[in-house]
Amino acid sequence: MAALRELFTTDVGLMSVAGFAFMLGMGAFFLRYFLKHIREDGERANAAAAAKR
Repeated sequence: MAALRELFTTDVGLMSVAGFAFMLGMGAFFLRYFLKHIREDGERANAAAAAKR
């Protein structure tokens, strides 16, 4: 319990929480970004393959 109190009440603990939140947010952003572009590239490749037929 003391560790949680220190995590949310001290400057160092709050900076750690902010760092974790930032990293998780950045990871979610990049995951969504990469999956979107992978899907778009696949659709573009399928359209090009269909146009060659």
